Amino acid sequence: MEVLNVKDLSVSFSNGNELFTAVNKISFSLYSGKTLGIVGESGSGKSVTSLTLMQLLPKSKGTTINGVANFNSKSNKQVDLIALSEEDIRQYRGSDMAMIFQEPMTSLNPVFTCGNQVAEAIKLHQKVSSKEARLKTIELFKKVKLPRPEQMFDAYPHQLSGGQKQRVMIAMAISCNPKVLIADEPTTALDVTVQASILGLLKELQQETGMAMIFITHDLGVISQIADEVVVMYKGNIVEQGQTKLVLENPLHPYTKGLLSCRPASNINLKKLPTVSDFMKVNEDGFFSETGITITQLRSELALTEDDRNNQKIKLESQNTILSVKDLVVSFPTRKNIFGKVTSSFTAVDHVSFDVRKGETLGVVGESGCGKTTLGRAILRLVDSSSGEVNFEGNNILNYSDKEMRLLRKKMQLVFQDPYSSLNPRLKISEAITEPMIVHSIGSSKEERMYLAEQLLVKVGLNADALNKYPHQFSGGQRQRICIARALSVQPSFLICDESVSALDVSVQAQVLNLLNELKAENNLTYIFISHDLSVVRYMSDTMIVMKNGKIEEAGEARAVYEDPRSEYTKSLLSSIPH
Repeated sequence: MEVLNVKDLSVSFSNGNELFTAVNKISFSLYSGKTLGIVGESGSGKSVTSLTLMQLLPKSKGTTINGVANFNSKSNKQVDLIALSEEDIRQYRGSDMAMIFQEPMTSLNPVFTCGNQVAEAIKLHQKVSSKEARLKTIELFKKVKLPRPEQMFDAYPHQLSGGQKQRVMIAMAISCNPKVLIADEPTTALDVTVQASILGLLKELQQETGMAMIFITHDLGVISQIADEVVVMYKGNIVEQGQTKLVLENPLHPYTKGLLSCRPASNINLKKLPTVSDFMKVNEDGFFSETGITITQLRSELALTEDDRNNQKIKLESQNTILSVKDLVVSFPTRKNIFGKVTSSFTAVDHVSFDVRKGETLGVVGESGCGKTTLGRAILRLVDSSSGEVNFEGNNILNYSDKEMRLLRKKMQLVFQDPYSSLNPRLKISEAITEPMIVHSIGSSKEERMYLAEQLLVKVGLNADALNKYPHQFSGGQRQRICIARALSVQPSFLICDESVSALDVSVQAQVLNLLNELKAENNLTYIFISHDLSVVRYMSDTMIVMKNGKIEEAGEARAVYEDPRSEYTKSLLSSIPH
């Protein structure tokens, strides 16, 4: 049964001087018990489409919405969602249609318990008592498989993991048994195992209730796991749509081919990752032309031969060890007595040891809470270690004074996961990049530092005019390039990349990964690459370690660990990767 029929939907924004069309005359249908996947990069219009259907776009004079979105409500009344007044849409929003947002931490109110927030939604739409709402909420927490549902009711958002917060959001969304559930990037930046469990949960709930679902993502691997039909969007237009299996096995549009090729392949080793630009060239007016190359041809051209791999291995084995970590322990106090003495603690990194050679990329992989980020910060002395050694270029830096560490930071740098929160929104890009140069006395004058900053931006693929702009004027991928430029501004020899591509579109992710490899070869850099994505770690790394509960679960050559894992935990991580 058709639940939703969208015809010629268009959304435009105007600032008075310029008109931007975010969604351009798109049409699609949604059916009971089925999932429609909407896929595309940031700026493709997929989220704007969902917000328009829910009437959640900010009201402004510059916003123009045209088209029809016919919806069959629970009462079998057909309404046009676009034409409804703000008061009328409230009857359907929450009860007939619900939405799960990308970032659960910002979607949940930090000052209210998780249970109260779900109970409030139930009381609003179902007119039940507080006691009944509490019981219904606990039942929902059981349904979405949250541990200890009664305790979770009284827990605050900051006390839950990312996956648990997303389950709370799902419980809230399904609390009124909606006919349509819109899931907007609900698994982005989640661990592969948590992602797999969330996808499985949504499918179970759909089979149980018969609801229709719109699933929005930039990852075609995820779409293949959950969607019956797929719509591919590019710059506000639908460029391809059809049954998921047919579209993924035989993509017709070059943009779809590019998206499919951007993810690191599990069965082939590549010198560099393909990008959308390999399949289509876009001119200044936004029109594109096909390059004519196929996925098979491109992967054949970029394939890494066995000789290439052996030569890399021989070269790496001839290098000296630049970093040696021995029995490193990092513990955090969890309870103190009235005299301030620690009575219990949590061990985040538990007797970890490994070596990294000059020019090597060591991948560190594991789920949230495994200790990988704490390990990276402990190596850079951003958190205190309880015991062990971190020997960099032959010296145990855990014994260094603050002054010695300041000098060492010129050699050791960190690229964070979230580029937006890594950059000061009040500083221009020129200031963000030249500030570390001033601290480390690089460049004899302001003019020389500006010249160096300009060269760095060009090196990471941005124009020099970016220097005079602020962080909010850039996309996520561009901001991450700026963060990489800032890290390189002090000419380091060692970089730790902490989940530095996890929240990026797959196409932008491929560009940043290629950039990191180019910079590594050009500047003879050494990397520790931290991620929860085994496919990315396999592509980037020479060697890798798998962490669980603060310990190293498995270690070895990246390819060997990926293709022949010994640990059951590693096997479970690999089996959770969507293909």
